[in-house]
Amino acid sequence: MAQAVSELSVQVSWGEIRGKVWGSDHGHPVLCLHGWADNCGTFNTLIPLLPKECRYLAVDLAGHGLSSHRPPGVFYSFPAYVADVRRVADALQLKKFTIIGHSMGADIAGMFSALYPEMVDALIFLDAYGFLPTDSREISKVMRQGIDEMHQFETKTEEKRRVYTYEKAVERSLAANPTLSKESVNILLERGLVQVEGGFVFSRDLRVNFKNIMRISVEQSLEMQSRIQASVLVVLSEGGFDRIFSETAQKKFSSTLLQCFRDRNHTVVTVAGGHHVHLNNPEAVAPFVSEFLQTKVLSQSDNREHKNTSNL
Repeated sequence: MAQAVSELSVQVSWGEIRGKVWGSDHGHPVLCLHGWADNCGTFNTLIPLLPKECRYLAVDLAGHGLSSHRPPGVFYSFPAYVADVRRVADALQLKKFTIIGHSMGADIAGMFSALYPEMVDALIFLDAYGFLPTDSREISKVMRQGIDEMHQFETKTEEKRRVYTYEKAVERSLAANPTLSKESVNILLERGLVQVEGGFVFSRDLRVNFKNIMRISVEQSLEMQSRIQASVLVVLSEGGFDRIFSETAQKKFSSTLLQCFRDRNHTVVTVAGGHHVHLNNPEAVAPFVSEFLQTKVLSQSDNREHKNTSNL
C-alpha cells in the first residue's frame, strides 16, 4: 500500500517554505534536506523504501523548488538555512527529530545538530560529511567573491528570466548535473520549473548560485562535529562528492572528518553510484538508511515506551 503524500507549507516572514510529507501524523518525524540547486523531489524515490513507522517531512529550502525566495539584498548561507530549519521545527512542533541530508542539506543538518544537539536524535548524511571546511587561507578570497557576485547582480539592469521549452529545460539540467539520470531530472523539474507564457522558467532563485560567504575552517568544523549528540550514518558514493574535490586540501579535510566520525563509533559506508545515487538508484542506499532508522531511532523509541509503560 502506497504511503499518503501531502503538501507542506510553513509561513515565514518573507513568504513560505514548502515541501512534501510522507506517512502518518503519528510517525517518528524525519526532516529531509536536499542538496544545492535541487528540491525536496530528490527524496521521491528513496522515502517509499524506508520504514513506514516514520513521518518524512521533506522541505524545499529557501530559494529552491516551490519555496519563497529570500528578500532582496539577503545572502544564501548555511547559518540562514540552519535558522530556517529551526523555524520549520518550531512551526511543526518538532521537539526531537531525525534529519536526512543530501550534500548541502547534510552540511545544514550537521551545523543545526551542533547548535541544537538536544533536538536531533539521529543524522543521516547522503554523500556528504556534515560540514564543508574551507582552507583558512582561502576564506577571505571566497567571501569577497560571494559579495562581488551579489553586488554585480544587484547593480546590473533587471534581466528577464530565460524561458525554455520543457525539453530544453531537461537538456540544460542534464548538462549541468551529469550525475542525474533523465528520470531523476524529470522528478526534480516537477518542483524546479514554473510555467509561464511561452514555456517554462526555473523556479530557484539565481542568487543560490553565488558563493556562500559564510565559511568555516576544518578546526571549526571538528569543534562543531564534537558537539553533535545524535547517532550518525554517513553514506558515501564511489563516484560522488569525493571525486568532485580536486584540491588536495579538500580531500584531506574530508578524510579527517570521516575519521573523527569513525573514532566516535558512528557508521560510514560506501555504495556504488554517483552523487545522486539516492535518487537514481535508491535501492543501493535504502537498506543502510532503513537499518539505521530501525536500530538507532525506532527501536530506541520502543524501548522508551516500554520503560514508561513498566513504570506505570
